[in-house]
Amino acid sequence: MSFWKRLITKFFPPAGGVLDWEALLLEADLGLTLTMRLVEMLEKQALTRDIPRAQQLIREELYQLLKSPPPIPVLGKPFVILMVGVNGSGKTTTISKLTKRALGQEKSVYLGAADTFRAAAVDQLQVWADRLNVPIYAGAQGADPASVAFKSYEAATAAGSDVLLIDTAGRQANKSNLMLELGKVKRIIQRKNEEAPHQIWLVVDGSTGSNVLSQAKEFHEAVGLTGLIMTKLDGSAKGGMIAAVKAELGLSTLYLGRGETPDALEPFHARRYVEEFFGDGDGEGAAAKGGTSAGAGQLARR
Repeated sequence: MSFWKRLITKFFPPAGGVLDWEALLLEADLGLTLTMRLVEMLEKQALTRDIPRAQQLIREELYQLLKSPPPIPVLGKPFVILMVGVNGSGKTTTISKLTKRALGQEKSVYLGAADTFRAAAVDQLQVWADRLNVPIYAGAQGADPASVAFKSYEAATAAGSDVLLIDTAGRQANKSNLMLELGKVKRIIQRKNEEAPHQIWLVVDGSTGSNVLSQAKEFHEAVGLTGLIMTKLDGSAKGGMIAAVKAELGLSTLYLGRGETPDALEPFHARRYVEEFFGDGDGEGAAAKGGTSAGAGQLARR
């Protein structure tokens, strides 16, 4: 039974009662803003007692909210993507997946290891660089992350690379000094190219539920995010936060990570997401129905 169907069972009202849609939608991690919008729509259309029709309305609203692709400007070379997120979100593994995807699109990739707080982080990215046969610029442990990002840009430019993926240290979103440091990394890159970084993607752990929204708010305020990548979105993860972030911040989820291998990164498809959210089978064939996110087809279009 899907998470949504379990919620319907949990909140199913006694005979003559009305389902508590607000409580249900909040528990589904759709966030307060989207929840209140949906409840208001159900009330206006007198659907609060008609569960099948209410579910259909919610289903269609989620699809309409998520189907519009975000614009990805075609700017410069290298195309710089700054990867941010909290500790343990899966940034480094996600970078390896994005690298594999870009290589499959016949793009040259350069990696920047600006997570200088942990030697293991640089080592991990170096391992992926070796496996995928791509160059990497790595600073010494304790080096200034902004300086590493700056030199990574110089190295990628000199190499003529199409894409530069920069890893940053995991940081808690409520630590202001660390968030200010992330802003410094962005500003330093802009000294080389005022249009860069062209994308700033937040990697979030899908199993953390409503915490995803608070993380997105903090990072968005600090550096101006352009999109999300959700990892660890398996059967135990509810997934409603994808819609909550889009409704409250206007940020789209671009990719979903469903495993640890470099191939386990799939473009976000709105229709498939909605089908899985409501438990309509495995969503096979949903991609053909449309709703593909921009950036899903190409990592960096030219």
